[in-house]
Amino acid sequence: MTTKDIFERLKNGETILASDPEAYKMREASYHTQKLLVQMNNSTEPKEVRNLLSQITGLEIDESVVVFTPLYINYGKHTKIGKNVFINFDCTFLDLGGITIEDNVLIAPKVSLLSEGHPIEPENRHALIPAPIHIKKNAWIGAGATILQGVTIGENAIVAAGSVVSKDVPNNTIVGGIPAKVIKDINS
Repeated sequence: MTTKDIFERLKNGETILASDPEAYKMREASYHTQKLLVQMNNSTEPKEVRNLLSQITGLEIDESVVVFTPLYINYGKHTKIGKNVFINFDCTFLDLGGITIEDNVLIAPKVSLLSEGHPIEPENRHALIPAPIHIKKNAWIGAGATILQGVTIGENAIVAAGSVVSKDVPNNTIVGGIPAKVIKDINS
């Protein structure tokens, strides 16, 4: 019987204990990503930024994608970015649980997409609980918003600046606050 590697297990939503024999691989991968991030975050050429982000994610980043650096990612290989996506300055993506950003998404400055969390029990606090984040087409994530693990942001939805989103956001709605709640429906 072959055991899936730690990155497959993370992608499948398995909780990873601190004592996991493959836990060191997450740090090693993060260090590799950090080296590429240093290059990317010091580049002023959009094509080079996209090329380095393609190396980080392991997927081709479309030429319609605009990334204003700095951008911080802890792993990268579990991030998928669609076409015509705009990512503004100083965003943080923790993607071991998976992040999918569909076409035409706008991400404002200082947005955090956190697909990882920890158990509430103190004895297991150092374990990692992954769950994917999915941002659907034409969504707009406002400045300083935080999207937590396991959340789907619906198509055409808007997340107000400074919000903390811990539950799914329906299509065509505006949410805001801590925790984020539906403020209004958008007439589409």
